[in-house]
Amino acid sequence: MLDTTRLDIMAVSDHGIAGRPELSIALDVATRSILAAVLRPGGTKAVDAALLLAEMAVPHPARPHWPACLHLAHASIPYERLTDIDTRLEHAAARPVIVPETVIIDRGNIYLSAAFRAACETLGVSLQPAPPRQPAAKGPVERTFASINTLFGQYVAGYTASNTVERGRDVEKEACWTVAQLQDLLDEWITAGWQPRPHEGLRHPMTAKGALSPNEMWAALIAAHGYVPAPLTGRDYIELLPTRWHKITDRGIRINHRTYDDGVLNPLRGQPSDVHARGGKWEVHHNPHDARQVWIRLPDGHLAEIGWIHRDHVHQPFNDHLWEHLKTQIEQRGDNEQYESDLAEALHAILTRARTGSDSRPAAGTKARREQHVQAGGPAWAAALGRGSTVPGLAQQPEDSVRVPGQVAAGMHDLGSADCLDDLEEGDEDDEQDWSAAAAAGGFGLYDAQREADQW
Repeated sequence: MLDTTRLDIMAVSDHGIAGRPELSIALDVATRSILAAVLRPGGTKAVDAALLLAEMAVPHPARPHWPACLHLAHASIPYERLTDIDTRLEHAAARPVIVPETVIIDRGNIYLSAAFRAACETLGVSLQPAPPRQPAAKGPVERTFASINTLFGQYVAGYTASNTVERGRDVEKEACWTVAQLQDLLDEWITAGWQPRPHEGLRHPMTAKGALSPNEMWAALIAAHGYVPAPLTGRDYIELLPTRWHKITDRGIRINHRTYDDGVLNPLRGQPSDVHARGGKWEVHHNPHDARQVWIRLPDGHLAEIGWIHRDHVHQPFNDHLWEHLKTQIEQRGDNEQYESDLAEALHAILTRARTGSDSRPAAGTKARREQHVQAGGPAWAAALGRGSTVPGLAQQPEDSVRVPGQVAAGMHDLGSADCLDDLEEGDEDDEQDWSAAAAAGGFGLYDAQREADQW
């Protein structure tokens, strides 16, 4: 089952505005495993749904900083037998790899788009829309969204909750994680918190009294049905990207005030393609989340990469959402080439500020704390703030903290560090105060499930 919803967490976008990102997940109904989860700042596109299919069919790599217990080798599955079949599982995370036969979707535009249907056809996956006006038809995935918000979201700074009674006073100022950092936290939580957690809906006929975890249920079904690897290559991912149709002019390919050009286009300039149904235009694949290059299908069927003419100046990926935001801020002066150059310069500036955390117009009293925060490893959203933007809270969880429920919450403020509190000024007498007692009283300490059960 595939579905998309708004996550109950405020995240900081590339241009410094706090908002709730959109979460798309692929849930395996038989094992209740979250096979893939993708976070986007907003406006989830068909390519995100298509990449969900690709992500669930390939092993998820374990991050270098993850502990060994999160590797597939330490999961309760027949690891040696699986690695003999698929060597990619050797350095994989402890999450299932499943190629679905059928996916159940709602009737959203992204799942009914031509790009998503083409991706299903490429991977040999059947598409089954859910019946209209029957929300119970996708009950498992809807319940999983609620579990993500309660088991993961409430421990993250910027949690909005499902109603105003449960949220903080100013959630936007508490937001300190970027979408990319939230994605990393979510991937780690799925591996450490969701997959090994017993699920009351998972039972084995031989041990019906005990609930199984999604990983244990996957191991049981592997023994019954086997494992078939799907070796996807980089070319397969490009084929899954959405398609546009454009002419090749003397200057190259023009898409949304961006010019893509390369020497491979020289024999094709001004020439029509063999696809007469498209008016002689050429097939172009593009990634909405990294617009620095596109891929054009040559007459021999090969997909050739064509770079943006300003790619050497803009070294970081950017998406269409940020590009459209810049177009509303930059006034066109001169011809199209000058306008594209102005947009590229503004894009380079905002991505540099987001990476370094520097700001030419800092708020009074916050510049020193922001520099210390970035040097300490905090998110560099910073000062990618435009004129009139609001500054989100600077509180940040250290990167080396364990980000699983039951421990100090991911994203919660470190009460022992004065740098993480905006209301403390330099020279305060209580900088050396021990806040551990206050943290325990406020509910920020370790959660002991056994102790809680004894109290009840």
